[in-house]
Amino acid sequence: MNNFDFYNPVRVHFGPGTVKDVGLLSKEIGTKVCIVSYRNLGFLEPLCAKVVQLLEAEGIKVYTFFEAEPNPDITTIARGADFCRNNEVDLIIGLGGGSAMDAAKAVAAGVFYKAELWNMVYSRQYGTEVVPPEDALPMLMIPTLPATGSEMNQCSVVSNRVLKEKSFIWAECLYPHTAIIDPELTVSLPAYQTACAAADSISHVLEIYINGEEDSPLQHSFQEGVMRTVIDYVPLALNEPGNIDARANLQWAATCAINGWASPGDAWTPIHQVAHNLTSLFGVAHGASLSALMPAWMKSFSSRRKNRYLQFALNVMRVVPGGKSEDEIIAEGITAFEGFLKAIGVPVTLNEVGVKDTDLDSIIDGVKKVSFGEGGMLSCIPPVSAEDIKKMLKTAQPA
Repeated sequence: MNNFDFYNPVRVHFGPGTVKDVGLLSKEIGTKVCIVSYRNLGFLEPLCAKVVQLLEAEGIKVYTFFEAEPNPDITTIARGADFCRNNEVDLIIGLGGGSAMDAAKAVAAGVFYKAELWNMVYSRQYGTEVVPPEDALPMLMIPTLPATGSEMNQCSVVSNRVLKEKSFIWAECLYPHTAIIDPELTVSLPAYQTACAAADSISHVLEIYINGEEDSPLQHSFQEGVMRTVIDYVPLALNEPGNIDARANLQWAATCAINGWASPGDAWTPIHQVAHNLTSLFGVAHGASLSALMPAWMKSFSSRRKNRYLQFALNVMRVVPGGKSEDEIIAEGITAFEGFLKAIGVPVTLNEVGVKDTDLDSIIDGVKKVSFGEGGMLSCIPPVSAEDIKKMLKTAQPA
């Protein structure tokens, strides 16, 4: 195991119906609240109205910034920060999926940030050093999608439409004060969003599991548990959308996948670094960008980490060894995982998300620009080169 420093101060208020406590919990933190959510609220509109009502019943002044778009743009973040600063807001509530919560976090930090906001982001587009934020308004998160885990971590992912980049802000001040995790809020999710959320949750631990440290047995067991939980419960949620037990297990698995418990001292997410470019360049939904790459990544690199892929096949996909060779077990595990993704209705190739062979170089250039280290490689164990990525992308484009 590697040395590590672990910290997570988020208070979690979990369970069906717990959103009813938002007024009481918010009153402990602030008196002038801004709710950050989507420009197009859609099925979230009744929930937003309910939250406003619960806050006002506790005497809280409520403002709304319903401007977040999928993969929130830095210009939206700047407008939100100005809005909260001008109205002297003292608490921000992020309500929605990952994009709404990420926007809320970036806005909370942007209120105090003195430089250009894109400088907060881990992206080297200007050749300047990243300057993470040091202060942010207190935040309360209400996730409605079991995926990104933004409700209990210190990360916010944002985009720059002009630069066609998507990357992350990573700072201690981005930990929310409180997270209300109410699985009832996820029952109205469309099936495709539920499936994409499952792919995202799995990727958060799968990437570390197959690309990270070998000598981390407790973390590996935790990662396996998260993946098995999602694999077991997402079909149930898709077949029975109102099944609260299934929704609760998916919600908690998504939170635990990326709140730090599964990865102390070990946090490689190279598939995410490639997938972000599918979103920033071609508008592919985040979960779909990951599902389209995961099988190809595993097929391309399993020979480099046979033990990790063997354990994945046996412990996650429950392959029965039955006299099979290691290579046969590994291949069966990858095939089973790809079959699971297909069965829940998410893409498993680049062709399915509209990416063409002529697009591959632009994807690789984007990965180089934002995510390559000084050695000219994408960080993981072992590191991955641009040529490796191109071969992987071609594997993701079967004839």
